[in-house]
Amino acid sequence: HNADQIAKLDLHLGDWVWVEKGGEIIPKITAVDLGRRPIGAPTVVFAADCPDCGTPLERQNGEAQHFCPNAEHCPPQIKGRIEHFIHRRAMDVDGIGIETVDRLVDLGWVRTPADLYDLGAAGWARLDKFKEKSVANALASLEASRSIPYERVLFALGIRFVGETVAKKLAKHFKSLEAIQRATFDELINVDEIGEKIAIAVQQYF
Repeated sequence: HNADQIAKLDLHLGDWVWVEKGGEIIPKITAVDLGRRPIGAPTVVFAADCPDCGTPLERQNGEAQHFCPNAEHCPPQIKGRIEHFIHRRAMDVDGIGIETVDRLVDLGWVRTPADLYDLGAAGWARLDKFKEKSVANALASLEASRSIPYERVLFALGIRFVGETVAKKLAKHFKSLEAIQRATFDELINVDEIGEKIAIAVQQYF
């Protein structure tokens, strides 16, 4: 639940609640049994800081979610971006798994997707339990990813609000990453289905 839902339901620690499947899949709390609330039960207070890096959370106007703004240094965010980058529908780097990404980030060897390419054979061989075949697979997958279509590279970057469909539309309109980097706000919103929110996210990323 987000902070708004917690406040709306007036949740207290120790509450008994009714839970339903939202959309027949995701569990959601629909009501609280006030008759079973423990006496003196404290209210649920939404987290103020990131549980991983301790940075104060932020919430943008008009949005329900809170975000950790420490994008460049918060370990789960770094791992998440790289895991998204190597995903099958993005750069399809199948020679590197999520556990390997976690180890590389924890060791401080990788902070951006570009670092994966810079490791080289010697860098990969330094990984504990990463044998010769594993090194070869990682290098081969990274080399193969260099021929991935441009729109998938754009999707792989993990720009906020830029999913697969938006990435295709941007790639069709702007023929290179450099062209997107140079694009003005007006040029971006003139692309089919690209609104202000996406345009701002693209400009902020670059």
